[in-house]
Amino acid sequence: MMKIQMCSKSFILFFLVVTSWLSVLANTCRPSGMLRGKRPPRGQCNQENDSECCKPGKFYPTFKCSPHVSHRTKAILTLNSFEEGGDGGGPSECDGKFHLDHTPIVALSTGWFNHRKRCLNNITIFANGRSVNAMVVDECDSTKGCDAEHDFQPPCLNNVVDASKAVWKALGVNSNIGQLIIHWSDA
Repeated sequence: MMKIQMCSKSFILFFLVVTSWLSVLANTCRPSGMLRGKRPPRGQCNQENDSECCKPGKFYPTFKCSPHVSHRTKAILTLNSFEEGGDGGGPSECDGKFHLDHTPIVALSTGWFNHRKRCLNNITIFANGRSVNAMVVDECDSTKGCDAEHDFQPPCLNNVVDASKAVWKALGVNSNIGQLIIHWSDA
């Protein structure tokens, strides 16, 4: 009887450890591939807002997924211009238009963009003791980059909220810092 209880307890412990490990794995987003950087044609990489240009031979991770969305999802806030000629590249993915930088708008990493399911919906961004609602108008592509369509910039990481100057201003943060750890949720 004692052996059965020990085996039963060992099995339950083993089951809990495996279940916990699988749960962690399920909420983890790993790179889906690597993209090799190419030299952009002269004058073709827009470095507005300290945007990075692809470096020849450097490998950049690509992602088809993003971390799980919760009521306060941790992310990296970056600065993007959604205006024509800005570092955001072409028109926004959701409506095919350019947008003024004084409007609170964002682009989300590919996994969070979720095949346009968040298009033209608001998210709430929390940082610096403040919050702001911003409309999702674009995808920060985590699967491709280093080409003309992506302004010769590397793919986005999988946890980026790429925001207009209006979002940074509403949060009371100087956009010159380049990146900021924030939390966000669907509004």
